[in-house]
Amino acid sequence: MKKIVECVPNFSEGRDQKIIDAISNAIRQVAGVTLLDVDPGKSTNRTVYTFVGDPEAIIEGALAAARTAKERIDMTKHSGEHPRMGAMDVCPFVPVANVSMEECVEISKKFAQRAAEELNVPFYLYEYSQPQEYRKKLPAIRKGEYEGLPEKILKPEWKPDYGPAKFVPSWGATVTGARFFLVAYNVNILGTSNQAHRIALELREAGRSPEEPGRFKELKGLGWFVDEYNMAQCSFNLNNFNVTAPHEVFEAVKEEAAKIGVGVAGSELVGLIPLEAMLKAAEFYCEKENLFILDEDQKIKLVIDRLGLSSVSQFKPAERIIEYIIREEPKEPLANMSTRKFIEAICARTTAPGGGSASAAIAAIGSGLAAMVAKLTYGVRKFEHLDATMRKIIPPMHNTTMQLIPMIDADTNAFNDYIEAVRLPQANDAEKKTRFEAMQNGLKKAIEVPLNTMKTADQAWDYVLEVARHGNIASKSDVQVGARALEVGIWGAYQNVIINTVQIKDENFVGEKIAEATRLKERAEDICRQVLEILDSRKE
Repeated sequence: MKKIVECVPNFSEGRDQKIIDAISNAIRQVAGVTLLDVDPGKSTNRTVYTFVGDPEAIIEGALAAARTAKERIDMTKHSGEHPRMGAMDVCPFVPVANVSMEECVEISKKFAQRAAEELNVPFYLYEYSQPQEYRKKLPAIRKGEYEGLPEKILKPEWKPDYGPAKFVPSWGATVTGARFFLVAYNVNILGTSNQAHRIALELREAGRSPEEPGRFKELKGLGWFVDEYNMAQCSFNLNNFNVTAPHEVFEAVKEEAAKIGVGVAGSELVGLIPLEAMLKAAEFYCEKENLFILDEDQKIKLVIDRLGLSSVSQFKPAERIIEYIIREEPKEPLANMSTRKFIEAICARTTAPGGGSASAAIAAIGSGLAAMVAKLTYGVRKFEHLDATMRKIIPPMHNTTMQLIPMIDADTNAFNDYIEAVRLPQANDAEKKTRFEAMQNGLKKAIEVPLNTMKTADQAWDYVLEVARHGNIASKSDVQVGARALEVGIWGAYQNVIINTVQIKDENFVGEKIAEATRLKERAEDICRQVLEILDSRKE
């Protein structure tokens, strides 16, 4: 799966549009990165850039931005309201998808080393990248700011992690490291700035004082009044939404506001938010209100409504949820065909798509039919007593069906890998060896894909049994067809496993896979028989 890292560099320039645009263009020109947001501030004289990419590309994007800043920003002429110590003041790397914090630590170190060497400027590590406790936090490193750096950088305890231990007037120093995704989140208060700040003090980790800490860890907050909105806000930074989530903060603000007789009018997300945070909020409200929502789109709509995220301006998921901004449509040419085109493709005088892709499609149809009957049973007044049962059945049935669809293309792709191996040159012993190993690997992949289809489809059987026992009997034929289709899909995938074992020389691998496939095929035959017997025995 694609690895995605976010980089959020802050540059000490928020007024000169030419410089702001130059840094933006430098980032955009790096292959493999996507610039998501540019947020300049005139009073702070600071611009925050947000871009994403894979681990290799993200380093190149940060380097390109740093090079441009080195050419165009002169810290000797800088002033602004925001604390700062360098032209590229801070450059955090954040794991977004399929990337660990440890990987981001290594990314930040590689970036710091390369940038420090190329630009000959000092770099400090912070947060998860910094092993020394006293210099983990940004405020501690930045204390004294740019003006205090000439003296501070010469102290042994504040020697930079990378680059020269000397003051570079035009640059200052940069702080980089790995951290969790920071969510900037404001809750609207129909009251005064003092009331908003009072609520924020009750919730933020620092609280009112060390003797009076707040309710939530990893939460910073204060209260202010926003003239353009004509209302106050509790303004929060959530340093780790896995520790303290936006929906938890919103509900707590409502509780504290009620204590002092103040109204809450929705909330505002500043910048972007990970999909995971939105789905966690959806789970919270579904459980709290005993809601049953399956579709992700509907879950997002629920959260937007419950948190009042459109109270200030319209919340557009495609522009605010980071995974939605960067997502790519899956490359599934077969699964995305019309039914007619798919059948015509199978009918064509080609070897692929063939029985493996057809088997995956048939299994998906079988699982889908059983899921359909469960959904048609749920929420019907006549079957209200079965709602709890259907709630347990529907999600795994739905998910199994969705997981089987990509396997339609996966099977054809696996076969194509084997064909490409067959076409490799074999003019000498070395080429013959390479070709043989590639063919063997292709055949093994051609086995793993249909076996994975079998294992995925097998997940549905226990739920199909429940649908047969409790589903709306008016849909009896749908469950019958579904069960048969699921069995045929598994049987077809089994045949694709067996036929590809013939040429594989690894006997242990072959024996293990045949045994597993045989067990799944026999289980499918047995449970399909049970499903049909249950349906035949049921009365209206």
